[in-house]
Amino acid sequence: MKSIAASLRRFSLAVLTILLVVSSFAVFTPSAAAETHQVKLGSDKGMLAFEPAKLTIKPGDTIEWVNNKVPPHNVVFDAAKNPEKSADLAKSLSHKQLLMSPGQTQTTTFPADAPAGEYTFYCEPHRGAGMVGKIIVEG
Repeated sequence: MKSIAASLRRFSLAVLTILLVVSSFAVFTPSAAAETHQVKLGSDKGMLAFEPAKLTIKPGDTIEWVNNKVPPHNVVFDAAKNPEKSADLAKSLSHKQLLMSPGQTQTTTFPADAPAGEYTFYCEPHRGAGMVGKIIVEG
């Protein structure tokens, strides 16, 4: 009887140890790595548009803006059209410098604590022609 009880205790301790080890992996597993997305400035067909014009990302993701066709282009985030209506946040995400040559790039990394919601951006020289886009940051 004593040997059965001792074996049962050892088995219970082994199971408990395995459960603790497995559950620690679930708790301490790092979140998914941030991604880099590409947005073209000017469509492949020469239209004054962003491709894609709407993009869903996660906080911490990076967008690579690629000057494509019909330059000059830039990327300016609208201060009134972001979740916090923050001029500072819009300025930190924007690239007002004009890209003049096809293939030139700039990057914007959304902060890891970026508020979820829609962020509207535009190309200053072509805003009147409808060159506007949206980034949707998931919560």
